Amino acid sequence: MTELSWGSWGAIWAVVLFFLDLATIARAVTREHRSAASRLAWSVVILTLPLVGVIAYFFLGDTSADRRSDKKLKDLHHELPKLPKGEPQVAQLPLLYRQAFARAASVNGFKPVPGNRATVTSNSDESIDWLVADIDAATDHAHVLFYIWLADNNGTRVAEALIRAAARGVKARVIVDGLGSRRLLSDPLWTRLKEGGVDTVVAFAFRFPLVSAFFRRLDIRNHRKIVVIDHDITYVGSQNCADAAFRVKAKFAPWVDLMMRIKGPVAWQAQRLFVSDWMVHGGDDISAILDRDSLTNEGGFPAVMAGSGPTESIQAVPDMIQMLLASAQDEVVITTPYYVPSEALHQQICATALRGVRVQINLPANNDSHVVAFASRSFYRAMLNAGVEIHEFQPGLLHAKVISVDGRAALVGSANLDRRSFDLNYENSVMLVDTDVVGEIRQQQEAFLSMSISVQRENVIAWSVPRRILINSIGMLAPLL
Repeated sequence: MTELSWGSWGAIWAVVLFFLDLATIARAVTREHRSAASRLAWSVVILTLPLVGVIAYFFLGDTSADRRSDKKLKDLHHELPKLPKGEPQVAQLPLLYRQAFARAASVNGFKPVPGNRATVTSNSDESIDWLVADIDAATDHAHVLFYIWLADNNGTRVAEALIRAAARGVKARVIVDGLGSRRLLSDPLWTRLKEGGVDTVVAFAFRFPLVSAFFRRLDIRNHRKIVVIDHDITYVGSQNCADAAFRVKAKFAPWVDLMMRIKGPVAWQAQRLFVSDWMVHGGDDISAILDRDSLTNEGGFPAVMAGSGPTESIQAVPDMIQMLLASAQDEVVITTPYYVPSEALHQQICATALRGVRVQINLPANNDSHVVAFASRSFYRAMLNAGVEIHEFQPGLLHAKVISVDGRAALVGSANLDRRSFDLNYENSVMLVDTDVVGEIRQQQEAFLSMSISVQRENVIAWSVPRRILINSIGMLAPLL
C-alpha cells in the first residue's frame, strides 16, 4: 500500500475539521433558549477560528452546568412548595406595576405578598454590622449564601458570628460558590467554620477544572446573595461577604454596594431559594423548614422574590426590567456595574427615554473587566442619541445593582445588566412598591450620581476612529459575553 503523503494527511484533517465545525455550528444553532444574535456570533467564531472556535464553544457556549445538577434543580422546582401553608394574603398592587410583578412571580411560582418592611444600608460596613447583629440575635437558624466570601475583616466577623450561633444551638448553614469563594475554601477560616458546628455546602465545586470542563460549563456560577434568619428576616442586594477594600481586586476599591434588610413574608420566598440551592449542591434535606404558616403582618409594602438562572424561567431578568421600564411615567434610575444588555432591553431603555421619561444610568468609570467596559461603551452613542443620561462613577467600583421607577417601584438584587446574569448565573432579586423604601433607595442612587461625571454626547462623537473600532469590535462580541 502506498503511504499517505503529508499533503494527503493535511487534506484529511482539513475535511475532518470542516465537518467538526459544521457539527458544532449545528449544535450552536439548535440549542434552545439562545438568541439569534448569540447563534450567529458563535457560528462566526467557529467558522473563523477552526478548532479553537469549537473548543471555545464547548467550554463557553452551552448554558448548562451539568445534567445531574440541572435535573435536580428542575425536580426541586416542582417538588418544593411555592407558597407557605395557609391562605396567603393577596398583595394590592398599583395597576401600572401588575404586569411587572406577574412576570417576577412567574420565575419561581411565587406570589407578591404584602406586609414587608425594609431598611436600606448606607455602606458595606453597615450591612455587615446589621448582619452580625441579626445572627447574634438568632434563636432558630441563620442561613447565609454569598458568591464571594473573603477571609478579611468583614468576612471573618460574619464567620465568627455564625460560629457563636452554632455554639448556642442555632442551626447555622452556609453556601458559597466554588469559584467566587475559592480563596476562602483554602483558608483556615473555612475550617474554623466547619469545626465550629456550621454546616457548609459549596455550589458548583471547582475541583479538577481541566477534567470537569469536558462535562460541564465551568463559568455557570451561583451569584446569589441570600440571608435568611429565623424565618422572617432576609437580606438582598449586591454585596459580597467582604470589606469594601475587596483585597482580591484592591486597585478598583472601594467597592460600593447597596443592601436591603427586609422583615416580612417575602423572607419565606428567599428561604425557598436557599433550601433549593442547599439541597441541589449536596446538603441534607431541609425542606421541612418551609412547612409553616404564612405571616400576616399589618401594613408594610408588597414584594416578590425572583430567583433566576439557566434552569429557571428563561430571560427572566431582562423581562422584569423591560416591564418596569414600560410602567415608567417620569423617571428611571439604573445603577449597575456591567452593561452588556440584550438588544431588546437596550432598545427598551432607549425607547423609554424617547417617550419623554428621564432615564439616568450610572456605571463605574473604572471597571474590573476591561472587555466589559469596552462593550458597555459601544452602547453609549445610541443611548445618548435617545436622550439617556449616562454617568460614570469615580471613587471606586460602583457595584450596586438597582433600578428605581418614579420613586415608587424598584428592583434590587444580585443581577447585573449583562448576558451572564441573564443566561448563565443564578441570581436573586426582589421587586417592591413603596414610596418610603424606594425613596431611601433613590437617595442612595442620588448619592452615587453626585460622585459621578456626566458623559457628554459631543465627547463620545469625538472619539477617534481607532477607539471606535476597538469599542465597537468588542461590542460585537456582546452576545458571547
